[in-house]
Amino acid sequence: MNLYIAFVNIFLYIIVSCDASGTDIALDAKATLLHRIDSLNLLIYTCLLTLTVLTIWVFKHRRVSWLHETGLAVIYGLIVGAIIRYGSSTNEITYIDAHPDPDSKYNLSVPPDMVRFHFPDKIQVTGDASIPNKTYAYSFRGEIVNVEQNEIDLKATFDPEIFFNIILPPIIFHAGYCLKRKYFFRNLGAILTFAMVGTALSALVIGSLMYGFVQLMPASLASSFTFLDTLYFGALISPTDPLTVLAIFSQLKVDVNLYAMIFGESVLNDAVALVLSGAIQNYEKRYSTDGEFEITAFLAAIGDFIGIFSLSLIVGALMGCLTALMTKFTHVRDWPLLESALFVLMSYAAFLIAEVCELTGVVAVLFCGICQAHYTYNNLSADSRNRTKQLFELLNFLAENFIFTYIGVSMFTFPKHHFDPWFIIAGFLTSTLGRAVNIYPLSFLLNLGRKPPIPMNFQHMLFFSGLRGAMSFALAIRNTVSEARQAMLTTTSLIVIATVVLQGGAATHALAYLRIPTGYELSQGQNEESDALPFRDVRNDSQRGSGDSGSEKARLAKLWGAIDSRLLKPLLTHARPPLTETLPAFFRPLARLLTTTRQYTQGDNNGLRRTDSDSDLCIDEPQPVPTSIDPQQLWPGLVDTRISVEGITGSNI
Repeated sequence: MNLYIAFVNIFLYIIVSCDASGTDIALDAKATLLHRIDSLNLLIYTCLLTLTVLTIWVFKHRRVSWLHETGLAVIYGLIVGAIIRYGSSTNEITYIDAHPDPDSKYNLSVPPDMVRFHFPDKIQVTGDASIPNKTYAYSFRGEIVNVEQNEIDLKATFDPEIFFNIILPPIIFHAGYCLKRKYFFRNLGAILTFAMVGTALSALVIGSLMYGFVQLMPASLASSFTFLDTLYFGALISPTDPLTVLAIFSQLKVDVNLYAMIFGESVLNDAVALVLSGAIQNYEKRYSTDGEFEITAFLAAIGDFIGIFSLSLIVGALMGCLTALMTKFTHVRDWPLLESALFVLMSYAAFLIAEVCELTGVVAVLFCGICQAHYTYNNLSADSRNRTKQLFELLNFLAENFIFTYIGVSMFTFPKHHFDPWFIIAGFLTSTLGRAVNIYPLSFLLNLGRKPPIPMNFQHMLFFSGLRGAMSFALAIRNTVSEARQAMLTTTSLIVIATVVLQGGAATHALAYLRIPTGYELSQGQNEESDALPFRDVRNDSQRGSGDSGSEKARLAKLWGAIDSRLLKPLLTHARPPLTETLPAFFRPLARLLTTTRQYTQGDNNGLRRTDSDSDLCIDEPQPVPTSIDPQQLWPGLVDTRISVEGITGSNI
């Protein structure tokens, strides 16, 4: 009898084990299916980017200028998104309804980060045979809009944090690393005015007007919006991304000062908008007691904005300077691969440190890029210079086009769009008015003390260049829980698509209609760091505009230049004069410690300034033809031998 019971128990155990094995097989099959869907999702975006690159080549070969690469990426994304949404078969998604325990002490106003399904500790089969069951954890993904949704629809959308932590940093760093600092500082006053004052003013105007429009809309939508919501919409839709316009500017060699103002504003207003939107989000949570306007809370929010922006700037600048010191006082340049890796890791660390400290990583990585270009670049080996320039050029190109492709795809696959025609129309109108308020009144004030003034056709082009792009979309998609935020995302996506495709395509016609000066070329014998304009005007008198007189350096730029050339560059690079000549006598011991032998022995480079990232610009930018060659530029390791080659011209190189 005991033998019979033992045999039955063994038989039941085998059956249960088979059931458990069957469960594992089913789970493995499910994991394999999800892996295939993930791979298909990545393949779709890879094919889209490949198609975009090939089409760009065709457009460049055929000299097509009416559609930029970002517009192509958006259009291809829209087509593929529509195919995924309406052309693919629907996979059944298994689900189980779960309701929280009424006695739960959890705050049900906010969804939990993770849900764990607990089943009985033991599943009793028969007799004494039992096996432990498994507990599964499910992470928070967001609100479910359509239970019957296709699995590929869910996989075709990414976590918004991917944009902020992976996609945006190389874009922002590249903007700072390839910034033409000479013209940036020449127009520093106008750039700071448009980027900081103008962006804040535009956000306020758009937020106020949108709040008025919302009150005129149906009660179902008006009740979901507060003034802080519309103000947040104003902050996220104010930053510009004139990538299309700037590409056309480079091709047509448009006036460099206009280029600098548009590019400089777009670089800084991304950072300003991100900090401003964060201050608005924190207004009610940190400062205001009831969500209404309070003067003390308003002033505290302004202080928060200034403090976060300043501290983020300091973090980025310090990381850039630290990298410069590491590359100056070590021999890591003897191993260019390690040197490039150190450069990239230190730059990305600036972003992460700022985020960990509850600052703004975008601001930190932007100013880290500027410092890396101005200081660290001079210490790098020739291989590392080329590698870092081309690496970030490539990452910027892929990241920009990926974001615009994703904007197109997400119009059909993202489950949390809310299409409200009245809100969309109001968004287009107020964003246009906000851009006008940013440009025209501030240009009038700037012209009261600016020499030369900003001509009216330049002001019109500044207004026209207010395309919206990656930063606006990333801010809008970051939070789509409420109906108000979903309406913001839909409107922002449509504004980005319309401005990139329509305004970007009409940029060439706008230049011709506004009679913007074109035809500037790099003159020989000039480099980017010289005080004279490096562009030679090859236009005739009838083509010249009213803003052609040379710009004077801003006073702040002059002051900064004096400090930089006599203190910071000798400290952070191998530039001359050494600190032993510029610091007071009682600092001589410290100066000797911080000055390298190379600074003493390299001389004055025959009167030429050392090449840095302003004269070694990014890919596809015209370079001046040298009349002499400094061995330091070709072989940075040589310090005792100097070769001079005179009379080299473009025809005999």
